[in-house]
Amino acid sequence: MSTSRSTASGGRATQGARARARQEVTTAIKDEARRQLAAEGAAKLSLRAVARELGMASSALYRYFPSRDELLTALIIDAYDSLGEAAETADAAFRELGEAAEAGEGPTPARRWVTVCQAVRAWALEHPHEYALIYGSPVPGYSAPETTVRAASRVGLLLLAILREAHEDKGVALTPLTPGVRAEARRLAADLAPDLPPEVTTALVAAWAQLYGLVGFELFGQFNKVVEDRAAFFTHAATGLAHGVGLVK
Repeated sequence: MSTSRSTASGGRATQGARARARQEVTTAIKDEARRQLAAEGAAKLSLRAVARELGMASSALYRYFPSRDELLTALIIDAYDSLGEAAETADAAFRELGEAAEAGEGPTPARRWVTVCQAVRAWALEHPHEYALIYGSPVPGYSAPETTVRAASRVGLLLLAILREAHEDKGVALTPLTPGVRAEARRLAADLAPDLPPEVTTALVAAWAQLYGLVGFELFGQFNKVVEDRAAFFTHAATGLAHGVGLVK
């Protein structure tokens, strides 16, 4: 009996050690791939080059990532998750501070919205090459699989949650839909948030695109010699986006 328990325990320990070793190698592969992204861009990412830099045989690396596309997908999911975590952490901290503040100084929906937007910008400035991977030019020959959707949705779902809570509380200032967009607005609402008016989801999708446009303009140099105080400009623009989706306070 004790021999069986000892054998089982030894087997679990061996499996655990193998899992840790595999995780360490996987992390090293992705870290090297990120260095290549920074130096060469996603289009030139090469499994052979990653293996060479790590001192691995290409055949050994293929046991972790059978193709360049699978490695790209892992990096994309990591980037989306890191961005989502940064936004969610900023929102949680803001709400916690608001709950501890005196009455009347709580986390209004518009302030929460701006806080999340600022967290997106801060993450992008700290991780420019990963931001370029997920919101820059498409990688030739690569098509992101469905497995990236959950991670890619985190920031959008957080902004949607802010709108939903505002709508359920005191409502939002709805912008009337033009006749030409009503059918698309109803489809968006059915797909994204059936519990909210089409005006809300339509405004959210537009603001979501504008948020990443603002960040991309700053990160990729389009604001050079145009906007100097970019932090202040971004906060002003993010506040405008909040008002645009109906968050007036």
